[in-house]
Amino acid sequence: MATIYVTDRAGGDHVLEAASGRTIMEPLREIDNGIEALCGGMCSCSTCHIYIDDEWCAKLKDLSDDELDLLEDTECFKGEGASRLACQVTMNDDLDGMKLTIAPEE
Repeated sequence: MATIYVTDRAGGDHVLEAASGRTIMEPLREIDNGIEALCGGMCSCSTCHIYIDDEWCAKLKDLSDDELDLLEDTECFKGEGASRLACQVTMNDDLDGMKLTIAPEE
């Protein structure tokens, strides 16, 4: 298990445990003011849009074309590094301590 530090849509802070090898979508769905993840992690919506703190962006795998297409269609897209879909970020030991913010609901 690794720890992620999350700021929710209301500005509240959370410390969550995330299992290695699983996406961070799952723990983010469980908190108040968290994400919806309507498609269940299939990378076919953008309801799990998050912002990764700059220091962690380089540790993530590159965005797929599908993920980028969905993010670019949102009103609050911050660029290829910061904006990600939680369903596409797989937790690993290198991400222990990662900080992120849940994007505004659209």
